[in-house]
Amino acid sequence: VQLQASGGGLVQAGGCLRLSCVASGDVRSINKMGWYRQLPGGERVMVAEQIRGGSIMYGNSVKGRFTLSADFGKKTVALQMNNLKPGESSVYLCNADVNSDYRVVVWGKGTQVTVSS
Repeated sequence: VQLQASGGGLVQAGGCLRLSCVASGDVRSINKMGWYRQLPGGERVMVAEQIRGGSIMYGNSVKGRFTLSADFGKKTVALQMNNLKPGESSVYLCNADVNSDYRVVVWGKGTQVTVSS
């Protein structure tokens, strides 16, 4: 099972970016999909995620600016990021809790987002 992410890049403060992620391999179903960002010390912080059949959850700092779109049938998840702030520069990682031969949490390789002031 792999997650392939795309869409990062360089943007000015106040600008927008859209991240996309698709799951491939022996994915029978997905329990949860979302995006995290990695802090300088290595900690991963939830940005937005959705449990299959449940509500979308957002980190407090992104509510009203970021929008998550998950399609559990197509095994894709996208993150529309509007009004980006310089402090949000980071590596963003796609995350999924999937059912394959067994249940496993998978991470994508990450995509760099840089917001200039």
